[in-house]
Amino acid sequence: MLTEQQQALLDWDKTQGMMPVIVQHFVSGEVLMHGYMNPAALEKTLAESKVTFFSRTKNRLWTKGETSGNFLQVVSITPDCDNDTLLVLADPI
Repeated sequence: MLTEQQQALLDWDKTQGMMPVIVQHFVSGEVLMHGYMNPAALEKTLAESKVTFFSRTKNRLWTKGETSGNFLQVVSITPDCDNDTLLVLADPI
């Protein structure tokens, strides 16, 4: 998971408060999803260990699997070198 220090370095201003997120399968490396998180989505993701995005079309937080039941359990979250994109390794459950 992200450390508090890594969280403090995230550059939300550069991304106008919406950080791109790539979700990969934690074993195969297959790209499962691309979405966006705002600080509230990241906070919920960290608290519940399930990937939560900010849905730009619904204008609300959206946890992957909330309607389908196909959740993405977080294994790790890593920022890129510019602290403006996140890579999430996840286990589809």
